[in-house]
Amino acid sequence: MKVISIVGTVGLPACYGGFESLIENLTKNSSGDIKYKVFCSSQFFKNKINAYNNADLIYIPLNANGIQSIFYDIISLIKTLFYKNDVTLILGVSGCLFLPFYKFFSKAKVITNIDGLEWKRDKWGTVAKWFLKRSEYFAVKYSDIIISDNQAIADYVNQSYNLSSEVIAYGGDHAIISSHIENTSPTEDYYLSICRIEPENNISLILESFSASKRKIKFIGNWKNSVYGQSLYKEYSQYENIELIDPIYDISTLYNYRINCKAYIHGHSAGGTNPSLVEAMHIGRPILAFDCDFNRYSTDNKALYFSNDNSLLKLIEDTDDNMLVSNSEKMKEIAIEKYTWSKIATQYESLY
Repeated sequence: MKVISIVGTVGLPACYGGFESLIENLTKNSSGDIKYKVFCSSQFFKNKINAYNNADLIYIPLNANGIQSIFYDIISLIKTLFYKNDVTLILGVSGCLFLPFYKFFSKAKVITNIDGLEWKRDKWGTVAKWFLKRSEYFAVKYSDIIISDNQAIADYVNQSYNLSSEVIAYGGDHAIISSHIENTSPTEDYYLSICRIEPENNISLILESFSASKRKIKFIGNWKNSVYGQSLYKEYSQYENIELIDPIYDISTLYNYRINCKAYIHGHSAGGTNPSLVEAMHIGRPILAFDCDFNRYSTDNKALYFSNDNSLLKLIEDTDDNMLVSNSEKMKEIAIEKYTWSKIATQYESLY
């Protein structure tokens, strides 16, 4: 049996972001000869269980996000030395400056998912961007295998470091609720968007488009967590056709919003393959996506694309129902082919 330590996430059970959903489904779909040990933030979990999905949970008394994530990851890496693991799977690059020292003491194979070029995100200042870029360098240089979650990320790794990486995306089939769920809200003709409220997700572009239209949008996000989000909420919540909704983590409630929407709008411009996008694709929603390499690769160039508020406005005003139905069928086909968790888990295990 191979022992795989997972470093770099908030932990299990998953209730935070993309990496947490990843390890939730890696452990759920693991084969019998794999044993996972997952490092978790004790600050995030009130109930500190010892095991989940047959994975051992090990707690670190630090926050897994923000500046503490650096020390959280480093301490997690140090602790793996005492568990005699065969593979160390690192998700994100925050603690990868420590990898030269770690490789000196550990014989474990190091596999790193470098995430979505975090240093390019607008939310970081100059110093943070420099640190994240250096961390990425150490991750690529000292890992035995690099995972890119999108072909655009793999192209970047090849061009920047002259190295190949394994392209493994995320699954989205967990978002489908097989049993019937009663619709808890009236049937409405609305568009839907779900994301963290950050500049690179083109929130203002999307809202500005709908402010010039009578079409309705329900937009789910963490509006109150930043000055940026609060200012957008104040400006656009006054429009009758724009409904700004606080974060929702219950998968059944999210399914209800998704399955009933006219189309899903994806504004991300950074970050590789985005979990919320592939979830909407699995549910069979038409996709209106911001035009960038990440999104074109994720949707096989078959979504409907916009690059500014005017082009999005044209899509929501002029795209007929037949085109939306055709698009939804294409998105579903791509999701089934590329983004199911059983396939993703098998791809990861093939690297161990």
